[in-house]
Amino acid sequence: MKLPAFSRGRSADDPSGQGEPAEPAEFAEPVGTVAPAGAPGGSRTGSGGSRTGLSLLACAAVLGLVFGVAELRGPASPAGPPAGAPVGAQVERTALICPQPIQGVTGSTQITAFTPGSGGPAQGSSATVRDVAPPAPAATGSPAGAPSGSPSPSPSQSQGQTQGQNAGQVNDAKLTLTKPGVPVSGPADNGDSAVGTTAVATGVYAPGFTVTQVTTVTDPHGQGLSGVNCAPSGTHFWFAGASTAGNRKDYVSLTNVDATAAVVDLRLYGDKGPIDSDSATGISVPPGSSVAVLLSSVIPDQVSDLAVEVSARSGRVGAFLHASDGSAGADWIPASVDPAASVTVPGMPGDLSAARLIVAAPGGDDDADLKVQLSGPNGWFTPAGHETIHVKAGMVTAVDLGQITRQQASALRLSPSDPQHPTPVVATLRVDRSNSGKSDSAWLTGTDQVGKRASVADTRGGGTSTLLITATGGAATVKLTASASTGGGTPNSQTVQVPAGATVSVAAPEPAGGNGSFGLTMETVSGGPVVAARMLSVASNNVPMFTVQALRDDHSYVQIPQANPDAGVLVR
Repeated sequence: MKLPAFSRGRSADDPSGQGEPAEPAEFAEPVGTVAPAGAPGGSRTGSGGSRTGLSLLACAAVLGLVFGVAELRGPASPAGPPAGAPVGAQVERTALICPQPIQGVTGSTQITAFTPGSGGPAQGSSATVRDVAPPAPAATGSPAGAPSGSPSPSPSQSQGQTQGQNAGQVNDAKLTLTKPGVPVSGPADNGDSAVGTTAVATGVYAPGFTVTQVTTVTDPHGQGLSGVNCAPSGTHFWFAGASTAGNRKDYVSLTNVDATAAVVDLRLYGDKGPIDSDSATGISVPPGSSVAVLLSSVIPDQVSDLAVEVSARSGRVGAFLHASDGSAGADWIPASVDPAASVTVPGMPGDLSAARLIVAAPGGDDDADLKVQLSGPNGWFTPAGHETIHVKAGMVTAVDLGQITRQQASALRLSPSDPQHPTPVVATLRVDRSNSGKSDSAWLTGTDQVGKRASVADTRGGGTSTLLITATGGAATVKLTASASTGGGTPNSQTVQVPAGATVSVAAPEPAGGNGSFGLTMETVSGGPVVAARMLSVASNNVPMFTVQALRDDHSYVQIPQANPDAGVLVR
């Protein structure tokens, strides 16, 4: 297996890695002054002085009158509260980034894009997946940063649009959705220099648009599945469960799809606290490029368990962390939710052979004393021998849990032992599955609720896909829908009841007819809240290869508050 070429991330044009400061904006000199008498143009002055002077006096008089009235009347009264509740509006644009593909002679990476729903293509809507590329030079007359020859987008299309994504090009798309409810799939570029991909959906394709990237590696020294849900650009990410010890070859993949360089810092935490590393700061990611940072190249010592904080001091990036443990397994470590006092980690398969819990308390000066609970078929319970975990402030603690699920699908929840003393933490579970001495690994992390609806793009039939659903509070009813597949077929749905505090494992529904991968959508019908994950398991050469992706609320709708006009802001 060949991993992306590793780099400290400094470009040849900027060896310091700091990027160039933005140039100050240029302001025009005042225009329209009146020429002296006798000058070309016939301008005149009166006996009272120049026309400019008279104009300035008149302007000053008007301003004095305006502000005088404002002073006499006082500020306008604030407008009353707006009438009506916030209005839900459908998302009109979704942009995602996928990391550098893992390629080589024994690796193949598949990218699948999907938007829930039904119906034919809509005028003015699109959904495409493209390779990340540097922005083209601006042509004469084009807006700054716009690709050469690109048409100017409409205001609705340009709002929030990331530059440098080749938005105006129509012939370079790797994948293009033709209608909602039907996924498309294709291979990623095969090569050590391949960068990530960018996926953008607008109009009817935007709500719930999701892209999944899955790599299959058959190399005996590193075979397994590595899957990841592509994610938006951002400025701050948390990962736990990385390592530089033993056979681990973990790296952070940073992708910049914007038109300006990004500068990124990696902050690392181990079992002895924060780890100082000058080479982990000021990492420059040029526009339209990807940079892979091997963690062992920025940490001099071997550290068994790490938490990684990715912060962009300028610009935005897509950040992903891949873990590889030789023949023991490999997968992408999902980005965690922000540190919180209580964390729920779904997706523990019942047939796991080992589990390792990694918890970090990265902020503040308080230690974290946490209660450990598992969600079984009958609700939450405390596992014997692992009732609590103590994490020192600024440090990482890891605990081997063994076969803690006892052949039952489960989720893990951490909460403060003393509710009056909450300490934010980040948590990840490494889970292993083995068969005849061969194994694969996956990393599960703290996640958000399913909410109204969540989707995952690359689901496969033949019993390879399993849903692990947990009702964290009251009992819940969820609806599962398998879309048409990439090779045809019709959607298929089923309803699942989840008891309060319990985890259920159910085979994913499959579309009727057709073949290939399909999209899977989960909707919360009643009760809850619910957290869930999809496990994709493909056995090859007796290796139980698998990967697990959490299902998170797709935020298809946003709340727009009501607002009243208030002219008083002009004088306050």
